Amino acid sequence: MEAFSFAFNAVAPIVIMAAIGYLLKKSGIIGKDFAKSGNRLVFKIFLPVMLFSNVYKIENLGEINPGHVFYALPAILAVFLLAFFFSGIITKEGPKRSALIQGMFRSNYALIGIPLAGSLFGEEGISAAAVLSAFAIPLFNVLAVAEFAFFSGGKKLDFRKTLLDIIKNPLIQGVAAGFAALIIRGIFAEAGIGFRLFDIAFIEKTAEYISAMATPFSLIVLGADFEFSAVSELRKEILFGTAMRCAVVPAIGIGTAFLLFSGSFSGAQFAAIAALFSAPVAVSSVPMAQEMGGDSKLAGQLVVWTTVFSAGTIFLSSFLLKTAGIF
Repeated sequence: MEAFSFAFNAVAPIVIMAAIGYLLKKSGIIGKDFAKSGNRLVFKIFLPVMLFSNVYKIENLGEINPGHVFYALPAILAVFLLAFFFSGIITKEGPKRSALIQGMFRSNYALIGIPLAGSLFGEEGISAAAVLSAFAIPLFNVLAVAEFAFFSGGKKLDFRKTLLDIIKNPLIQGVAAGFAALIIRGIFAEAGIGFRLFDIAFIEKTAEYISAMATPFSLIVLGADFEFSAVSELRKEILFGTAMRCAVVPAIGIGTAFLLFSGSFSGAQFAAIAALFSAPVAVSSVPMAQEMGGDSKLAGQLVVWTTVFSAGTIFLSSFLLKTAGIF
């Protein structure tokens, strides 16, 4: 019952915020161009600042467990490759296929994953998930940029262009800036200088304000762009993407970790892994699809429907891991 309560409380605010955006559009309070400009604002400003802050808040690089990271990243890559292959069976249209792939491998780790890890294993779970996010979120974005570039380029991948797209991606830049600032802070600490960027109150407060806007604003934009009429048009892609994200991906990611590392990963590390693979599609996948030539309508549909059905996924994965004695 506790796991179900958490799952419901985790996903309900997301659905409610998206519903608010939908109602604002239907009532005429926001116009039809709001979603496009709003997604651009989220993609170029709000999310990069949030990612920078998340990385910079890591206390020190010594918190990183290499074995934990080295399982999660290849597992994400394996899911990406499976999505790349199976998406071609569902659709041959590049924009749809790129959005479908992203919907299968890219989880909402920041908004749902990290709090879920905390619910499963307290502060240790949050710490393990936060450290893992510093590697998983950049990988999500690099893979997304690469596959969008692939499908927008007529299946003739220009590696130089793709590399430039990755470097110029605001989300990648936000994470890279966070790591750079983290390394500089470590150098200062070695020299006996205790200065931290967020010791400057107005910088910390501004970063907090912008970071806090990223998720609720992107959800309102998502709702404003949502169309129920698109469900019938995209039924096949929605059903496939939702089933993969909410059933197949958790079974692969969490199940493999349990089979291979049940004796070596801590409960906190399992909480971080469970959160990584059972969370629904990332809200940021919608502005990414819009800005990089993917099908943003399909991306938005996948965010909504995987969020709704992820309540069951979170409940089941939590229940099974608790039953197995991991937590």
